[in-house]
Amino acid sequence: MAEACAAPGSIFYKQFLFSLLVLVLWCDACQKISLQVPYHLPSGTLVGKVNLKKCLPSVSLIQSSDPDFSIKEDGSIFTTQDISLSSERKSFSIFLSDSQTLEPKMMEVTLIKRRKEVMKRRHSRAAEKTLRRSKRRWAPIPCSLMENSLGPFPQHVQQVQSDAAQNYTIFYSISGPGVDKTPTNLFFIDKDSGDIFCTRSIDREQYQEFPIYAYATTADGYAPEYPLPLVFKVEDDNDNAPYFETKLTVFSIPENCRSGTSVGKVTAIDLDEPDTLHTRLRYKILQQIPDHPKHFSIHPDTGVITTTTSLLDREKCDTYQLIMEVRDMGGQPFGLFNTGTITISLEDENDNSPYFTETSYVTEVEENRIDVEILRMMVHDQDLANTPHSKAVYKILHGNENGNFKISTDPNTNEAVLCVVKALNFESSKEVVLQIGVLNEAQFSKLTNSQSPTMCTTTVTVKVKDADEGPECQPPVRVLQSRDGLPAGQSLQGYKALDPETRSGKGLKYKKVVDEGNWFEIDEDTGDLKTIKILDRESKFVKNDQYNISVMAMDADGRSCTGTLVVRLEDFNDHPPQIAKEVTLCQNDVDFAVLKPEDPDGPDNGPPFQFFLDNSASRLWTLEPRSDGKTAIIRLRQNLESNYYNVPMQIKDRHGVSARQMLSVKVCDCSTPSDCKMNAKQRDVNVKPNVILGKWAILAMVLGSALLLCIMFTCFCVTVQRKVKKCFPEDVAQQNLIVSNTEGPGEEVTEANIRLPTQASNICDTSMSVGTLGGQGIKTQQSFEMLKGGYTLESNKGGGHQTLESVKGVGQGGMDVGRYTYTDWHSFTQPRLGEESIRGHTLIKN
Repeated sequence: MAEACAAPGSIFYKQFLFSLLVLVLWCDACQKISLQVPYHLPSGTLVGKVNLKKCLPSVSLIQSSDPDFSIKEDGSIFTTQDISLSSERKSFSIFLSDSQTLEPKMMEVTLIKRRKEVMKRRHSRAAEKTLRRSKRRWAPIPCSLMENSLGPFPQHVQQVQSDAAQNYTIFYSISGPGVDKTPTNLFFIDKDSGDIFCTRSIDREQYQEFPIYAYATTADGYAPEYPLPLVFKVEDDNDNAPYFETKLTVFSIPENCRSGTSVGKVTAIDLDEPDTLHTRLRYKILQQIPDHPKHFSIHPDTGVITTTTSLLDREKCDTYQLIMEVRDMGGQPFGLFNTGTITISLEDENDNSPYFTETSYVTEVEENRIDVEILRMMVHDQDLANTPHSKAVYKILHGNENGNFKISTDPNTNEAVLCVVKALNFESSKEVVLQIGVLNEAQFSKLTNSQSPTMCTTTVTVKVKDADEGPECQPPVRVLQSRDGLPAGQSLQGYKALDPETRSGKGLKYKKVVDEGNWFEIDEDTGDLKTIKILDRESKFVKNDQYNISVMAMDADGRSCTGTLVVRLEDFNDHPPQIAKEVTLCQNDVDFAVLKPEDPDGPDNGPPFQFFLDNSASRLWTLEPRSDGKTAIIRLRQNLESNYYNVPMQIKDRHGVSARQMLSVKVCDCSTPSDCKMNAKQRDVNVKPNVILGKWAILAMVLGSALLLCIMFTCFCVTVQRKVKKCFPEDVAQQNLIVSNTEGPGEEVTEANIRLPTQASNICDTSMSVGTLGGQGIKTQQSFEMLKGGYTLESNKGGGHQTLESVKGVGQGGMDVGRYTYTDWHSFTQPRLGEESIRGHTLIKN
């Protein structure tokens, strides 16, 4: 960033030049300085030093007109990059400013390229003297100071001299830490003689050395010499005693560890100069508490503490303290020293086995008691309490082969708790002797100085007290074999219990406790069973071919026991294979359906199955058994309408047991989802059951049909004999029907021989009515008669009539209508023909 800002083309550089221009215009040069420099100046080279305070006592802003040079606060001039002088001289200015007075000052600095010819012309005599000397005096001088020096002060440290002093009046100055930097005013120089002095004592632990620069300049500011680097090294004095890093250090090791086991390492600090005699430390154990026997030693150089014996026993002493000393000067008596305390704690090991407080125990318990505590036993353990090294674990080693006892540990008291978990029988054994051992949760440690601890044991004698006990149901579960399908009324051997006192079942009463299917009844005195239902292996009450019955045996005093009788049913092939009542077959997708029969019988009476179609169904359907022997595929022989179809079939198991079944197949076009959504009502309507009629039903149908034909023939004969007038629609005009034997008269005919009948009511027999009008069920009839070469029209419609006379307003009753002109006929029929045409057109559109 700084390089970018200082670039000649940057904005910051232009602002900087503008600021310099302002300073040049408003300030005066207070001092002109000339410095001789070599041709090439690397980056970071100290060019020289100027006295800024001589120009401006209080300086707050320092700026250089040339970015190749930077000026420090002490007046030192450094190069910011590699510079090669192309000409004999190079000048730049230093601008100074005071923030309080705002007074600007400027110093002119001229760099003169050092060349032998120039030096000879300007200082020929000085050059000759310089060549005659074999060693220059302006060179770094090794110098050292002793810390904590007692003086007197100021104390002479060193003298610097310049060879140019033979030709010029030289003034000397110094800068750096101890002069104008912290600690300030520690050193000063006589400007005329070049003697450097120290004003006070120095602490090496605070300042190890002082790098300073010495300068030689003439009265006019000319610097004939480069700045001279000087390093004042402070010599160490043994003024710091070593000390331990922590005042109280704690180490821990396991007890009974081997001799030579490392306990830990102590470290101390000495602030004196490293790798000198002042920091060569030695360690020593001054005292061990308790003092006897000696268990520990320390390496004097490394500070590593080790054990000297293998007799560390935590049960005797669990903590040791060591008073330690650390001394410098290699442990010499005149060396400085310090002391500290080291605590060593012993970790517990399981090196002590627990032991019973007594060698044997005696206790008693009544027979048939369970889940009862009969004895508690205490143990001692010298290992650390409430740890796995002291927590006891008890075991019954002998005497509990029947599993009557259980032993556990009380977590609060660490005692052994002996309980009876399975009833004891006085008649079988009046006394039980147990051998009990005790261990710890943690394993025993392998000791190096002695044998490992072993298990401690004791004996417990348990005396069984006799008690008047009830019947025994032994064994608790008995298995009985029976065949599947055993009918009701069959007897089976029941559960038998015994009285332990008499070892017989006399006087015991039995009753059922659990009989889920209520399949049996029990004999109260003998316990034998009798079936009251058919035994069905496929029943929901049978699990894994077993049916369980719980029986209770009770003595005269009401004491009882309960046993379980398991009836194992052998499979019998009493169920044919069954299939689902309905399957779906898609004609345009998957043109088959898979049939998966199920047989509730066992696997020995199940698949492989055989599939058969009835003859009536084989013309539409095919059955294809699959290789697994458990399924088949039903297919259509031809496409059918979407509907439900009943397919009669028969399925046999491996032993030929079968039953006729009716499979409902829903045939649909799966591309139209609505085809496959027929509800149950539609199915009942659409499915046509395949009915097989018997011979008597066929005979009854034949006789009924014959009787029906006779009745119909008789009615027909009677009807023919009856004279019925022909009936026609309501009127010729409205039905658009004109009965005529000739074509209509021509235009030249002005009057036709048409006689219309007089008004009369002529209602036809409704049984012989012809047609309906517009599908509305209205009976109409018309009759026509030929009169005198003309026509007579009779019309009747619900008692109303309309004639040519009525149209003309003449001819009522039985009047002779006479003849009518063609104009009258046309006026009568034409409107009605238009109405009928409109009505017919509407019916056709509908």
